[in-house]
Parts: sequence; C-alpha cells; structure tokens
Amino acid sequence: MPSESHQTEAAPSTPNETAPPRQSYISGLRWWICGLLFLATTINYVDRNALSVLKTTLERQLNWSEADYGWITFAFTAAYAIFPSIVGRVVDAVGVKAGFAGGLILWSLMAAAHALVTSVFGFASARFLLGAAESINFPAAIKAVAQWFPQKERALATGLFNSGTNVGVMISFGTVMLATTYGWRWAFVMIGAIGFLWLVLWKYGYNAPERHRRLSPAEHAYIRADQVVVVESIKVHWTTLLRYGNIWPFLLGKFMTDPVWWFYLYWLPSYLEKERGRNPLKSALLLAVIYTGASVGSVVGGWFSGHLIGKGWGVGSARYLAMLIPAICMPGSILAYYTQNFGLCIALISLATACHQGWSANIFTSATDIFPSKVAGSVIGLGTTAGAIGGMFMTLLAGMSIQWLGTQKAVFIWAGLMHPLCLIIYRLWIGRDFKTIDVDKPLDMSRRHGGLLAGGAVLGLLGLALALLIYSNWEVCVAAAKITGATQAATAAVGVLVIGLVLLYAGKAHRT
Repeated sequence: MPSESHQTEAAPSTPNETAPPRQSYISGLRWWICGLLFLATTINYVDRNALSVLKTTLERQLNWSEADYGWITFAFTAAYAIFPSIVGRVVDAVGVKAGFAGGLILWSLMAAAHALVTSVFGFASARFLLGAAESINFPAAIKAVAQWFPQKERALATGLFNSGTNVGVMISFGTVMLATTYGWRWAFVMIGAIGFLWLVLWKYGYNAPERHRRLSPAEHAYIRADQVVVVESIKVHWTTLLRYGNIWPFLLGKFMTDPVWWFYLYWLPSYLEKERGRNPLKSALLLAVIYTGASVGSVVGGWFSGHLIGKGWGVGSARYLAMLIPAICMPGSILAYYTQNFGLCIALISLATACHQGWSANIFTSATDIFPSKVAGSVIGLGTTAGAIGGMFMTLLAGMSIQWLGTQKAVFIWAGLMHPLCLIIYRLWIGRDFKTIDVDKPLDMSRRHGGLLAGGAVLGLLGLALALLIYSNWEVCVAAAKITGATQAATAAVGVLVIGLVLLYAGKAHRT
C-alpha cells in the first residue's frame, strides 16, 4: 500500500554555509533565472506547435482527414494528461536542474523523431512521446519560480516565463519556411536540435538558491523573506494531495480553461485558412500578431496581482481581481467567430489569448499561494494533468465538431464561457483568502474520503455507460465520424472510466 514520508528542516537565514564561497555576484539573478525558464518554454512551444503550423501541408501530402489530425493531437494531450503527475513528483525528488535538463533532452529528440514517420499511427506515436517529455516544463518552471521569487513577484515571474508559450507560437511560422526550403522532415529535425543549445546555458546558469554561487546574500534574504521552509523536496503521495480540499478549484480550473489555449494552439491555423481564407504562411504571420497580444497579457496579468499585493492588498483579493478582468473579457471570443469583419475577428481573438495568458499566470501562482514550494512540482503536475485531460476532450470536441458540422462554431462558443464559470467555482470554494496549507501536518489516510469515492463512482459509471453505448452502436459511430472519430470517442469514454477508478483509489483507506 502506498505510504508517505515528510522531510522538513528549518529555513536558513543566509545561503547554505556548506556551499563554496561565492564570488562575482550577479545583480537581480532571479530575473536571469526567469529568462532561462522563458527560453525553455519558448523551445517547448516551438517544438509542439510545429505540427499545427504544418497541418495543411501534411494533410495534403499525407492525405489526412480532420479526424486523423484530431487523433494525432489527441495522442499528445493523452500523454500530457498521463505524465505531468509523474514528472512533477520526479522534479520534487531530483530537483529542478536535473529534472528540467532530462525532460528537455527527451522532448528535443522526440520532436526530431517526427521526421522518421509518415502514417497517422506513426505521427500519433511521436506526438505521444513528445507530450510525455514536454509535460515536465510547467511543474519544473513553477517550482523554480516558487523557490526563486517572493510571493509578491511570483505571478509576474510566471507571466514572464509563460510568455514563452506565445513567443514559441509566434516564431513557429519559421517552420513553414524551413519546410518550404528543405522539406517537412528536415524542418522537424532542425527545431528538435534547438533544445541542445539551451542545455549549455542551463548547465552553467541554474542551481537552487541555496547552492548558487552567483546569488548575493542580500538577494537570497529578499527572496526568502516570506518563506518559512526552504526544503527543496518532500514526499507526499498524490492520493494525499487530492484529499486537501483547496487543491480542487485549481484542478478544476486547469481542466476547464487550459483546453481553451489548446484549442487556439492547435486549430487556429486551419480556422484562419479554411474558414477565413488565409494561406498557411499568412496564417502563421497572423498568429504572430495574435500571440503578441498573448505575451502582453501574460506579463501584464502577472504584474497586476503582484502590484496589488505590493500596494497592501491581500493575496486572495489581488489574485481574484487579476482573474476577474480576463474572465469578463473572454466571451468576446464568441463574437470573434460571428463577426464578418476580419480585423475585428483578429482583435477579439488576440484579446482572448491575452486574457487567457493573464489568467494562466495567476491560476498557476495561486497553487503556490495555497501549497508550499516543496510540493509545487507535484501540485503543478496534477494541475497540468487536469488541464491536459480537459485538452484531450477538447481535441475530440473540435475534431468531431468540424467533422460533423463543418465549422468550429461550437468550440468558439464553449471557449468563451469557461473562464467566467471557473472563477465562480474558485470564489465559492476557496473563499476570499488564500491560506497556505501545512503539508507537514499528516492527514489521517486510514479513513475513506467520501467526496473522492462519490466522485469516482459517478465518473466510473458514466464512463462505463458511454463505453457500452459506443460499443453497442459502433457501426453508427463509424458511419458518422469514420473509424478514427469513433475510436476517439471510445477512448474518451474509457478515459472517463479510468479517472473514476483513480478517484476511487484515492478515496479509499490507505495504510499509513
């Protein structure tokens, strides 16, 4: 039976005395660290967005259908759903430096491996492995931010490094140029090679604050001013984390709103081409405009809540206001679909991506407000898993909607409603204040958790019913959505069943 152990130590008031003497301190070193996280996130999104940018090219050359593309992206999101919780615990166990480096090596190799396949199954396999490797980015980066920044600066730091997602998308249009010049295979090889350049900077530029030779004692004291414990890792089983009630708004928030970003990331290029009549290269350039707005939103959204905290606002109030403004603006994305004015369409989509990224900076940071940094990797890993599960179902919704309706209208409507609904859940569940949970105080795992058991039973039965329904009407499903669409629906039903079983396992009594 799973067990847990807690390891704590008092926070030193000065850098680790056992570390070698530090010389040539770098002023504002924490912001240089944030720059490394930004570069890694940019590379992450260049690698993952290459397929989206080359979608129409590959569809023509490899004869894919929309459902085929949905299946390939489903494979990525499935892996991204499975592995973050695992790699989050790995990051907590081995540390940010080793964990991040290993993850980036693997995802760079997997990005290049796309050049070796041609079939739908081959691309789906490559995407699955890429998703597994790339899932380490946010657990490692958010944990690094929690270690290197005081609470009032974390949302800004998160917004800054998270803007790399937008920059990665913006410069990914270069993949089209590479594919046009050298062929799509070499395009994948070249973008996969970029990550190895970052490894050199990471090896010599990053370390935990207590071990970094270039961190001045004054800056170390500043970033640790509001942190009671600086232990880099602690072993807390995921079943224990799920029993903390305040983790659930974060998990639900990621589940509901992350898929909106996945939708824009994967389906905007084809939307701009097929429903707005723009060719792939022009679509890529338009994406640069859209994601410039997203970068601004990421930074401003992160800065805003930190600014309010610096003005004396409570942490909870500052985060809520910084999330409320984007939530109010997100329904504008529905109008983006219906307007005939193309300029207004681009402006509203740009506003939506900016608002989502401002939201994302704060919802990520809320997890480190509620949980201490020593379990940040595990908590962010669970949140990333929840977001990827939502993204997995979004790819099904988008693929099936286009297959059946011929447009992306239904997905645009759905994308405009998720953030306001999520904010209501956050406020009703957590309340006004964000109180940090003491994970060093053991929970009684010998008792069953009624809420988890009930939720698991409902989802398990729902997944089983859906799977049986699809199985008994298999020919009808194949006729409606082809074999790939029917398989996606069956996989989603099984996924609901598995989630239910996972919650049932988490809710049962465990030996301590």
